[in-house]
Formats: sequence, structure tokens, C-alpha cells
Amino acid sequence: MVLKEIYICRHGTTQWSKSGQHTGLTDLPLLEEGKQAAKKLQPILSKKKFTAVYSSPLQRAVETAHLAGYPSPILTDALLEWNYGEYEGKTTAEIRKKDPTWTVFDSPIPKGESLQQIEQRAQEFLASLQDHEGSILLFSSGHISRVLGAVWIGLSAYYAKHLALSTTSVSVLGFEREAPCLLLWNFVHD
Repeated sequence: MVLKEIYICRHGTTQWSKSGQHTGLTDLPLLEEGKQAAKKLQPILSKKKFTAVYSSPLQRAVETAHLAGYPSPILTDALLEWNYGEYEGKTTAEIRKKDPTWTVFDSPIPKGESLQQIEQRAQEFLASLQDHEGSILLFSSGHISRVLGAVWIGLSAYYAKHLALSTTSVSVLGFEREAPCLLLWNFVHD
């Protein structure tokens, strides 16, 4: 058997994801609504057998994994959210007061991770999964998950800006014959 699919679950709602603040390495807990949404992942994910479960070490991802029924994910820094450097905790509107055309995918991030660095991190992590068999489950954050999706289908991280991703969403990377494809993107259970 070979790698079949990679399921990606974005963490539940935190105070900063709700307010639109860039949340890279700040280790925020889930809000109660985020916890409730994470619990709703359990019946969806339990229908699938996963040969490996990975999570960002940040509590918002780990807590989402636990509430979704996966209490012992393998923690990896490869799934950490983008390092926003000086823009950590700021909204896009706040950043644009200094740089009116700023976007995370087009502009430099002072003292943070570059687009090329996050793309390389995503490429290396996906390459490390190629020897796995069956289906794999990941718990992580929004921007890194979007970059994983773009890189999976052969695009640069820049194009991840076209892959919107809601909190507590499920996305599936897979294959159409041998070609990597997005089998499902941004599914949110009601």
C-alpha cells in the first residue's frame, strides 16, 4: 500500500482567529465555540482509518486533535503556523496603516518567516510523508495548511492565497490517478 490521502484539520476558533489577528507562534487556547466545533470533527474523522496522526505542538492544534478523538498525535514543528515576526497579534488592517498594499502572501514580514521559507518547510514535510502508507491526518493552523495545499498540487506558496480555510475545517489532499489533487477543501460541518 502507498500514501493514499492526507487529511488536514484546521484548529478550532481562538480569540485571535475570531478577531482576525495574525496568530503564528502565540500559543492561544480554543474558545468554547472552538471546542464545540472540534468535537463535531469526531464523527466525520472516525469513519476513516489513519495510519499516522500529526499535529502542530501549539495547544490550539493539539486541543483540536484531542477533542476530535486523537489524544496522542505525533507533534512536529513542521506544522507550526507561519512565523509572523513583528506582525504577530496584528490584524491586516493594522499592518496596512504602515504598508497599504501588504498581504501575507505578497509582502515581507519583518523578523518573520518568508514565503520561500514556509514553502520549503511545506515541501520538506510533504516529502517526508511519501513513504507512509494509507491515510494520514494532520492538525494545524490556517496559513501553513493553505501552503500545504498549494504545494501539494505543484503550486508555489504564493497561490495559497486562493485557498480560503475556515477554522475547524477538513481538507483532503489525494490523487487523481498519479496526479496530486485537492479531493476536498474547506469542508465545515454544521
